Order: sequence, then structure tokens, then C-alpha cells
Amino acid sequence: MKPELIDFVEKFKGKRILIIGDMIADIYLKGDISRISREAPVLVLIESEEKTVAGGAANVVNNVATLGGKAFAVGILGEDKGALNLKQILEENNVNTEGMFCDQNRKTITKTRVIAGGRATVSQQVVRIDRECNEVISEIYEKELMNYIQMVMPQMQGVVMSDYGSGTITPKIRDLILSLSKEYDIPSIIDSRYAIFNFVGTDYVKQNDAELASAVGYKIDNEEILYKAAQEFLVKMQAKGILVTRGEKGMTLFEANGDVHNIPVSDKSEVFDVSGAGDTCVATFITALATGAMPSQAAELSNFASGIAVRKMGTATVSDEELIAVLKR
Repeated sequence: MKPELIDFVEKFKGKRILIIGDMIADIYLKGDISRISREAPVLVLIESEEKTVAGGAANVVNNVATLGGKAFAVGILGEDKGALNLKQILEENNVNTEGMFCDQNRKTITKTRVIAGGRATVSQQVVRIDRECNEVISEIYEKELMNYIQMVMPQMQGVVMSDYGSGTITPKIRDLILSLSKEYDIPSIIDSRYAIFNFVGTDYVKQNDAELASAVGYKIDNEEILYKAAQEFLVKMQAKGILVTRGEKGMTLFEANGDVHNIPVSDKSEVFDVSGAGDTCVATFITALATGAMPSQAAELSNFASGIAVRKMGTATVSDEELIAVLKR
């Protein structure tokens, strides 16, 4: 029983969190294998289901919403089926999508996973088809995003920058967010796979152990080196803390004041799918900070929420009810 953590989760309701980043439509095509094609040595799949779920930054948005927060999604989509599906999914969870702009000259980023199975076989992913969009955002839409951010930031209680490498967060947008978050004393967190040092000055940073090793430029193979790497990283990032996710070892939060919090895995039952668990982690952490939780408490809540997410198939969300149920156990 974790009564103090439950209290924070109960305060998640209505917390206003702005999430900006690369919005991705994750598409799952499921079907049964019927035969080998006569056209080529490939399997013929009879499609039984097509499902779109929120991926990338949109998964952070969805997790904030299902945890009870009021999510404000900010990003660029195309004018296509992926955009329509993504906005519909988010709006069903009462997400504010006024900051999601559709540019007819861009494509909505999609990741299509083909899941195949049969009567006597276990379904599994056989191929993933990605539709990228790496073009620089036009000045017109960059200004639209910046105007929207300036308008809503005074109301926000937390900010997430979710960078999947597709360029939504331009230098001007990043600088504006960092400036406004400091002006209004709003906690911020960055999750970036590719260019983390572009975000120096963000309050908190989420990295997995492999990303941290890449950032510092050397292998991390023991606790001593992990601590050294984290301290170096904190100084470079000028951050208040770094939350390192470590797979079966749980998470470690390193704070700029020297405090270190090792948080073991909350549930060692079977892991089904780690897709999107980092997004759940970030969403929980920032929403907890918005309620006034200490960073160590926010990290502990993130650990429990991520433990729920990895036991679900595909890109998944976690609800406040699920999180409270786990904390009560």
C-alpha cells in the first residue's frame, strides 16, 4: 500500500500538461496466413483487423489523458487518413487538439505493423512499414505553433518535449518553450532519442541506459560508470534531474543536488511489449510533478505506471484507476 503516492494520483485530474513533438499514427494490421503466394515466395495474409493507436508524442498525450490530466497536444500532421484517425483517438480522451495543425504539404508519420498468425501458430509481427516526414516545418506553421504555445503556456502546469527525430521541435520553438517554462515556473521534461544536447536547460531529462551511453560517448557496464555518466550528463544539460530507465533493473533518478534514487522494477511478472513504455514514464512523471510531488515520488509513480504498460501488447496507455489499483497492492 502506497497511500502518499495514491494521494498524488488522485490529484492528476485536470492537471494541464502541454505536449509538443512528433505525432505518430501507429497502425496495426492483423490477419491470418492463408497460403504461399503464386506471384512470389511470400505469405498471403487475409486481413482481419486494422487498428490505429497514438504513437510517438501522441502516445505521451494519450497517457496524460488516460491518467486523468488535461492534455494539450501540439504538433504538425498531414491532411490524410492518419491525421484524421489520430485526432479522433485523442479527442475521444478529451485531449485539446487545437494545437495540432494540418499541413497539406506534409505526410502524417505512420508506423504500420503487420501482425500475422494462424490457427496453430502464435501471432507475431512480420514486417513494419514506416512513412517518415523529415522535411523542415514551413515558417508559416512554425509561427502557428509558436503563437499557440505563447497563448496557452500561462495556463500550463507541466510541459513535455517528445522528440522522435522528425523535426517538429525547431530551435525557435524549443527556445520559446524553455523561456516560457522558466518565466511561468512550469516544470519541463525532454525525451529525445537523437539530439538531446539541443535541449540544454530543460528541467528534467528522460533517457534509457543505451541513450545515456551514446550521449556521453562511452560504454556503461557497471554502477560506478553509470553514476559518473549521469553526473557528467547533468552538468552538460544544466538540468535539475535525469531519469534513467534501465530495463530489468528499474529506474534511477539522478538529481543535480547529488541525490540518487534507485527504483527497482515494481512487478517482475512477464513483460509482453515495451513499445511506448517510455512515453508512459514521461507522462506520469510530468503529471506527478504538476501535482506537487517530489521528483523522487514522481519517478516512483512512473516506475509503477511503466510496469503496467509493458504488460500490455502494442503501444498502450495506463489509466489512473489502474495505477491506483497497483499502488493499493
